[in-house]
Amino acid sequence: MRNSLFLGAAVIALAIPAAASAQSTGSVDAEEVVVTGSRNDSVGGVKTVDTTRNKAVLTQQFISRQTPGQSVNEIINNLPGVSFQNNDPFGSAGGTLTIRGFDSTRISQTFDGIPLNDTGNYAIYSNQQLDPELIEQVNVNLGTTDVDSPTAAATGSTVNYRSLMPSDNFGARMVGSVGDYSFFRVFGLVNTGVFTPWGTKAWIAGSSATNDVVFNNYGKINKQQYNAKVYQPIGGNGDFIAISGHYNQNRNNFFGSAPLRNDTNVFTSIGGTGPNAAAPTLVTGAVRTAGTGSNNRFPNSRDELPYNVARCQIDTPQAGVNDVPNSCGTSFDERYNPSNTSNIRINSRFTLADNLILSADPYYQYTKANGGGTVRGQEGGFTRNGQTFYGFIGNNYYFGRDLNGDGDLLDRTTAIGGTTTNGGVTLLAPSQTVTHRYGVISSLRYDIARGQTIRIAYTHEYARHRQTGELGYLQLNGQPFDVFPINNPILAANGFAVQKRDRQSFAILDQVSGEYTGKFFDDALTIQAGVRAPWFKRDLNNFCFVTSGGGNVDCLGRGNDAANAAYAAQNPYSYNATTNTVTGYAVPQQRVLRYNRVLPSAGFTYRLDSSASVFANYSRGFQVPGTDNLYQTLYYPAGTEAANPKPEFSDNFDLGARYTTNRIQAQVGLWYTKFSNRLASAYDVDTQQTIYRNLGRVDKYGIDGSIAYRPVDDVTLYVFGSYLKSEIKNDVVLGRCPTTLTAANTTTNCSAAGAPVYALTAGKRESGAPVYTFGGRAQATLGPVDLGVQAKRTGRRYLNDQNLPQFACTVALINNVCPTVANVPASFSGTRGIQYQTYGAYAPGYTTVDLDARIALGWTGIGTDKTYIQLNLQNVFNTFYVGGLGQAGQTANVVSSLPFVQIGSPRALIVSLNTQF
Repeated sequence: MRNSLFLGAAVIALAIPAAASAQSTGSVDAEEVVVTGSRNDSVGGVKTVDTTRNKAVLTQQFISRQTPGQSVNEIINNLPGVSFQNNDPFGSAGGTLTIRGFDSTRISQTFDGIPLNDTGNYAIYSNQQLDPELIEQVNVNLGTTDVDSPTAAATGSTVNYRSLMPSDNFGARMVGSVGDYSFFRVFGLVNTGVFTPWGTKAWIAGSSATNDVVFNNYGKINKQQYNAKVYQPIGGNGDFIAISGHYNQNRNNFFGSAPLRNDTNVFTSIGGTGPNAAAPTLVTGAVRTAGTGSNNRFPNSRDELPYNVARCQIDTPQAGVNDVPNSCGTSFDERYNPSNTSNIRINSRFTLADNLILSADPYYQYTKANGGGTVRGQEGGFTRNGQTFYGFIGNNYYFGRDLNGDGDLLDRTTAIGGTTTNGGVTLLAPSQTVTHRYGVISSLRYDIARGQTIRIAYTHEYARHRQTGELGYLQLNGQPFDVFPINNPILAANGFAVQKRDRQSFAILDQVSGEYTGKFFDDALTIQAGVRAPWFKRDLNNFCFVTSGGGNVDCLGRGNDAANAAYAAQNPYSYNATTNTVTGYAVPQQRVLRYNRVLPSAGFTYRLDSSASVFANYSRGFQVPGTDNLYQTLYYPAGTEAANPKPEFSDNFDLGARYTTNRIQAQVGLWYTKFSNRLASAYDVDTQQTIYRNLGRVDKYGIDGSIAYRPVDDVTLYVFGSYLKSEIKNDVVLGRCPTTLTAANTTTNCSAAGAPVYALTAGKRESGAPVYTFGGRAQATLGPVDLGVQAKRTGRRYLNDQNLPQFACTVALINNVCPTVANVPASFSGTRGIQYQTYGAYAPGYTTVDLDARIALGWTGIGTDKTYIQLNLQNVFNTFYVGGLGQAGQTANVVSSLPFVQIGSPRALIVSLNTQF
């Protein structure tokens, strides 16, 4: 899999400009007021900022030592409290981020102040971030958000980064990189310098990166990115207007997501039926091998990698028969995860009077992306009570037309006469999302007197989030003709696109906020107090029938009024308020939900002397339920409890101390978070369904600390660490017993009809987050050579919220338990199963070590004094570990469909040539 390394030439460069903060323009301006007079030099690119918030910062000095092209979310893995599992060594394949145990859907990430979280599910896509060469600084608020932040997803922390400032002089830079797994990347940047009498300056940059996927013999990753920025100063007091643009394109195969199980065989059970049957007998079936299929298992070591993806040709159509398609194009690793993302950002600052500052940051963002697999299309229709329907019905796709060009309409899983067959036509069926997002963040700062400032801010955001599921055709080799079926969807015989979902959401935010900053006792004491009041509106438009509380849908086509009316008549909807049960299907509908809260924050920092200070902070976080969760609730009538999921809240407390000089940057902090209405989610990679449950209250607390030390000019040392404890306060309801108990549906979990079924989660830790992390970095300069080594230890991560080993059942679960002789009545007539362990209670801890070296070439006469070769060796010892758990964490420990998780990123060597002037 690995190719020989070669070194490409490189060209051009940029002098690194002065540092900048990384929030909205108003927050940057306000922070400069807070930190005035304190020492904030960085040590080896690690910076401790003397603010009231617990904040950790990495500058371009640190970022530039990491692998070129690397995701910024992998780079901040070197901060306390942060845990990131990268899917590959190069930053183009995604990953899993948690901070203080909050997953990425609860972390707000911003780019020049604008929010990057998905407007539907609040996810962060780490492979779509700005090229690291263009990031001046990234900072992480470990438990708070800025008072003007336009986010619906910040019960946890915030990650903020800002692009480079154009320099005054013309300059250029190019970085060429090659590495293992056929990695090849070129990055170029041209800085215009000042080119008008008014001080206008700009830069333009682009990059292209490709590599093979790291765990099989098939997949490819292709990424390109383009950026530009124009900066116009206004006067000489810091006022400016900056206009920036960004475009990122990814064309990636999926890979490396395997069932988290280490049982070696496929097990089934036989017997166990009838009123007096004996216990069932366990039967050992085929051997499980490492891979990404539902019958595979997680690799036991690197020795079982790479796994193979066989090449193939799709089934040849035959006229006059019901074709049975083969599996060509259907494997997980043959799927694509394409994305086109772009944004336009304006940052501006205006001095209206000596003590009055206005900032305004308008923006626009666009996203077109999808992910998913293949399905079997049906050339017939769905017929019931003499009526024939086309569309997505009962998890089948009915077209009523010839799909494979063989001249017949026989290719279907349900043949004429109702006989079930194994036919159909394989089609591409990803979940498609297109988002248009507009917003503005504005604030007005007024200096009441020296050291006394107030800031008032207004934020507005409007996002149109279109989620569809159009289908496309496959080529002979199983590859899609177009990775975006939305461009030319397959239509049914009635002219409507067949798709598995069809919904349009409008996420609208209006937020006002205010903040007071005061300095006292010769500026030794700084106090900040703020409040933000967001008003969220979720306008949901579902054009499909909702058929279950889990969000399953039947879709006949938007605007297909006659068919929708007929289908509604065949599936009449009714709701029993006493039992909270629904019969029939909820019709296509619009529903508007509103959420608003007043969220206070307050904090202080007190400087004991010029180097030492203490700080404390309180803030309230708030997260509106995501659209995936909200669309599930359309199964229930508006106004009922089930139709109104509660928003999440967090009360965050921080207390800590700092010591900062030009030699030492140190910080330690204790923190506590009370988390209310914590939603837990479990995602099934095959059905692409996410089920949500409310964990109620969760208490979290811990300690974060770091110290960067420069004992002499040519040596820097850095260590960091964190410990996390979380406690779920209550047992969690998994579901309810049937309203009518029978011998076939009664288990020990259900002694009464309609009674809740609980998972025993009280007193347990949240799943998915490491118990502890610690690491460090050492860097030394030896003449023309810089050497660096960094390491990180990530502690164990529990797989489920009961903190128990993972089990499976050989038959379908009943009331969330495996139906065995021990837990069902003797008269039970259904098939009993056997429960067996598939994995332990947690993913074990792991340690990774990275090396980097930089060799200056200027002294040789090659290039300029900023020309160098850089080597990055990631995961030096090729440590094997369980990678990102994502949303795989289960509330229960007995599941019928085991979670899929990523395989940890392997060792990789990257060599880069940088030249700049």
